[in-house]
Amino acid sequence: MKIRIARHTQCLQSITNFYVDVLGFKVLGRFNDHNGYNGIFIGLKQHDWHLEFTTSAEMPNHQPDDDDLLVWYSDSLQEYDEINQRFAQYTLSPITAKNSYWADNGTTYTDPDGFRIVIAKPPAYASF
Repeated sequence: MKIRIARHTQCLQSITNFYVDVLGFKVLGRFNDHNGYNGIFIGLKQHDWHLEFTTSAEMPNHQPDDDDLLVWYSDSLQEYDEINQRFAQYTLSPITAKNSYWADNGTTYTDPDGFRIVIAKPPAYASF
C-alpha cells in the first residue's frame, strides 16, 4: 500500500521551497493545467509516500488546527539537529506544541499554509 497526502494551497512556490529546501525532500513530479489544477509531488525516492500540493483558481477552504500534525521521525540525532539548523538558517522559528508530548519529543514548526509539522527526536532520545 502507498499513501499520498494531498492539500490545496494558494502558495505553491512557498510550499515547495519549505518542503524541498528546508526539510530536504525532493520534487518527484509536477503537473500543469490538469482539469484546472497545477501541482507538485514532494517526497523521497524509493519511499511509498508523498505529499501532493495543488493550486487552482479556487481558494483553499481549510483551517489549520493546533492538533493537525505531520510528524517526521528523525533517524539519528545528527539528522534531527541538521533539520533544525536548516529551519534556523531560513529564519523559521519553532512554535510551542499544543500537546506537551511533542514539546518533549520534538520541535514543532508551521508550514506556509499554517499547518503544523513536528520534527521528532530519534527513538533513542525520545520518551515514546
